[in-house]
Parts: sequence; structure tokens; C-alpha cells
Amino acid sequence: MEKISVAIITKNEERNIRDCLESVRWADEVVVVDNGSTDDTVKICREYRAQVYQEEWKGYSGQKNSAIEKTAHLWVLSLDADERVTPELRDEIGRTLEAPEKSGYLIARMNFFLGRWMRRCGWYPDYNLRLFRKDRGRFQERSVHERVTVDGPTGTLRHPMEHHTYRSLSDFMQKIDGYTTLAALEMRKEGRRYSHFAALLHPPFTFLQMYLVRGGFLEGYMGLLLSLLISFYIFAKYSKLRELQDHEADPDRR
Repeated sequence: MEKISVAIITKNEERNIRDCLESVRWADEVVVVDNGSTDDTVKICREYRAQVYQEEWKGYSGQKNSAIEKTAHLWVLSLDADERVTPELRDEIGRTLEAPEKSGYLIARMNFFLGRWMRRCGWYPDYNLRLFRKDRGRFQERSVHERVTVDGPTGTLRHPMEHHTYRSLSDFMQKIDGYTTLAALEMRKEGRRYSHFAALLHPPFTFLQMYLVRGGFLEGYMGLLLSLLISFYIFAKYSKLRELQDHEADPDRR
């Protein structure tokens, strides 16, 4: 089997990081790039003998690429602190790396919302390219929703990882404030401009897609709640794009 490094970025992740590290104890190496945690994140990482580097924030893509660059082995598994490798996925990765035929592999995610696995709403299987050759893969330079691009053929693993995101409504609200700001900045960087048409239509379209087309109604209250919240995320993103434009036109505007 090819040796494998796990690359993780952190900031104040003491609630998540232990379970994440426990799920990859089998890896040959774990590299953590930490952005000034003030809780026990770094202490926990060192308990698991992870190599910890503390660096200034370079954005999600920059931080993850920095962690990848510090790994020692050809194959890298990139994880977020709130993700877990299941025993079934661990075994499949081991079998795959005995004789890898691709340059990278997509892995499905079981996304948990308020503690519940959301099978519908478009939240599963949510494939992400996370296992790849270090010399062939890199995260795209984006402000948010960063993805790995690989130079070469890719395959898909059968078993998913777990993603324990948004443990409470307060957690969701705090996170999307930052995510919507980054999303608006990315849209502006791409040259996109605010329009009433997009701000009015995209949120309800998102709701209908998640709740009706992708079966969110079968999830009961949780499906309704998630569909509404993601629709709000879309509206907030466009509103912040408008705010950016207004500030560019009049920097002294409050």
C-alpha cells in the first residue's frame, strides 16, 4: 500500500478535532496547519502526534494548499476538522492504494445538520475530490467553496465520509455570516454584479429545488428548515454583493 498523509486546517476546533484525528489514526502521517487557535485544538493535535504548524490565515484554499505542501507522502487525504473517516472508507482507501489506477478519488459525504444525516435536499452524496496524488492535485484559489483540481484521471470511492456541520441554529447563523461575505467577494472578483432579478428569483428557486425536486419534504421539519436556511444564505450572498458595489461607488458610505 502507498503511504498516505492526512492534511487538516484548524482554528478553535477542540469540539471537532479529536473525533477527526481518532478516525485517521491509521494514516502514516497527519499534518495540521492551525490559524491561531486559543482553545485546546493544538494540544489535542499533539496528543495524536500530528505535525502542527501555526500560520497566518491565507484563505481556505491557501491554508489547505499549505498543509498539503508540508506532507511527506505522495498520496494525500484532505479533511476538514468536522469530517470523519468511517471504518468502511478507511478499508476502501487501503485497498485502493495497494494499486492506485487514478490520480485522485472522489468521496461522498454524509452531511449532518443539527445532528441528523440529511439524505435528501441535495445534500447527499455530495461528492468531493479529497484523496489524490500530491504531485497532481491542488485546491483552486477561491475565497469559499474551494475544490481540488487534479491533473489526470479520477475515480470514485464507494464508501462515504461523515461531515458533522451546523450543530445548532446559532452555529449555522455564525458560519453563514462569514461564508456569505466570502461568496460575495468571490462573485465580485468574477466580475458579477447585483441584480434585483437574481436576488428575487434565486432564493425561491433554491428552496423549490431542495424542498420539492430533491425531496426535502420527505425529511419533515428538518428538510423544510434546511431548505429555508439555504435560501436565506443565497439572498444574503446577493445582498452583500450589493453592499460591496455600494461601497465601491461611495467608500465613505456606511
